[in-house]
Amino acid sequence: MDQDRLDLAVSKGIFSPDGVQNLGRVIVDEETLRKRVGELGTAITKDYSGKRPLLIGVLKGAFVFMSDLAREIQLPLEFDFMAVSSYGSATKTSGVVRIVKDLDLDLTQRDVLIIEDIVDSGLTLSYLLRNLLARNPKSLEVCALLVKEGLQRSELDLKYVGFRIPPEFVVGYGLDIDENYRNLPYICSYKD
Repeated sequence: MDQDRLDLAVSKGIFSPDGVQNLGRVIVDEETLRKRVGELGTAITKDYSGKRPLLIGVLKGAFVFMSDLAREIQLPLEFDFMAVSSYGSATKTSGVVRIVKDLDLDLTQRDVLIIEDIVDSGLTLSYLLRNLLARNPKSLEVCALLVKEGLQRSELDLKYVGFRIPPEFVVGYGLDIDENYRNLPYICSYKD
């Protein structure tokens, strides 16, 4: 990991000096994140012109991405959130998906865009898509910040993808390990 970034994180109190030893290389830096989120916002604005999309953030990991993305979309928007779990405190998915917090809004005949932080096996997202399709939206698409290469167990149709990354565990920009490192302004690898 870049020593200047490490020193900055420690000086801002984001981590204790001994709390950073597991952080690895930067996968996506701040500037690259900002640029790509802007591009995604522009594409969504164009594709949903004349519509009022409902953005569904998948908590907790997608909250930073969704917040930045929403400010880049030049349309009236509505927001709702869902929390699902397939990890617990592990770095690998358990394969069992459970809804921890369900939506508050009705999806019937709505243009719905799921905002996801990361897609690795695709099991959680497949479950979410089936669950939300059963609620009769007018349209249902996905915007994923990250897709881990080579881990998907089924083919997913992702309309918007920020970055394709190697199959490493990553933290930062909303992504965590045991609720830590979400506030990093970039995405970096994490090693047990």
